[in-house]
Amino acid sequence: MAREKGEDEQTAAVLIPTDPSPQSLHAAAARCRACPLWERGTQTVFGEGPMGAPLFLIGEQPGDDEDRKGHPFVGPAGRVLDKALEAAGLSRKDAYVTNIVKHFKWIPKGKLRLHQKPNAREIKACLPWLEAEINLVRPRVLVAMGATAAQGLLGKQVRVTRDRGKFFPAEFAPQATVTVHPSSILRSRTDEERHLAMQSFIEDLARIAEFLRG
Repeated sequence: MAREKGEDEQTAAVLIPTDPSPQSLHAAAARCRACPLWERGTQTVFGEGPMGAPLFLIGEQPGDDEDRKGHPFVGPAGRVLDKALEAAGLSRKDAYVTNIVKHFKWIPKGKLRLHQKPNAREIKACLPWLEAEINLVRPRVLVAMGATAAQGLLGKQVRVTRDRGKFFPAEFAPQATVTVHPSSILRSRTDEERHLAMQSFIEDLARIAEFLRG
């Protein structure tokens, strides 16, 4: 997640408190205008979880439920995540959960607000918040869920379908790994596909649980 010289003024880097705490980061992020997404999002949705959590889970961006409630992974994808964590022998109580982008990007369709993928400019603008969160939590393993988080964290050479379950050296933690985003399981076309996708997701998380026990 290294940034080139001169990029700070294009990102949230100038907003990071000198001696950050969870409270000061939350307060600073609530005022973030580093990219245009704040204009449409209801609020900044920052990460949550205990400082010192060994497991650090990173998604793409808040969804509709998260944007309205102000908490990460509290919608349908969050429920899938919680179920999979439990099945893998992990607990959300021991994890810090966040997104690589902190505002909900959406387009209207009738009364619905449909998710739009954040672009490279928006991801780059938000990366300093993620770096600050990782530096505060100091986890043992970073888990990027979905392609947006995986490539933003580890680079465009990473492919979730090819590299899921593998462990990589990381700049801000001893190890990092990638897996699918839980929302992808919800988009499965049939019950059988959904079951198989969920089992694969649980297997990825179980490997992480084994690493944390080691």
